[in-house]
Amino acid sequence: MATRSAGCMTRHSPAAGRELSRTGDYLFQLDLSAVEYKMKARTKFLLGAAVIVASVGLLITEGVKETGVYFLTPTELAARTTSDPSFYGVGLKMGAKVVPGSVHRDAATQTIDFKVSDGVRTYPVTYTGLVPDTFTDADDIEVVVEGRLEHDGVFHATDVLAKCGSRYEAVPKA
Repeated sequence: MATRSAGCMTRHSPAAGRELSRTGDYLFQLDLSAVEYKMKARTKFLLGAAVIVASVGLLITEGVKETGVYFLTPTELAARTTSDPSFYGVGLKMGAKVVPGSVHRDAATQTIDFKVSDGVRTYPVTYTGLVPDTFTDADDIEVVVEGRLEHDGVFHATDVLAKCGSRYEAVPKA
């Protein structure tokens, strides 16, 4: 069956489910199932891309939450434990200055006991392991200790980070 309209001849092939169109010298074959397939493939691609982008975004967000933990000062820690007693035994980081003269080392067990303070509140800290070379008993040594504050009031550190001085100066010659 063929129809003619304005210089274009169209043939319908009901058995094949295709429509053949002839315009000038070109023969175009329009397959409706191919068009539907392309739409499905494009939709699948866009959905897959959206899932990948969402997954990467979630991983980035979770990574920032995990590594973006800041430390509490002793005063902030005291306020939190006073307002919420379940805060004891929770892993956290505390940043403060080492109280001069409070460092006691036991070389046999590699245990170091010292006190940290922010000028308002002081906590005793115990740590077993090796500390950085910049950790000394001098004035103005800032540390970040990671661990848990127990009910006995002692901070049991699992990691000790000593902040480096902002500048190094040469020792004056005698």
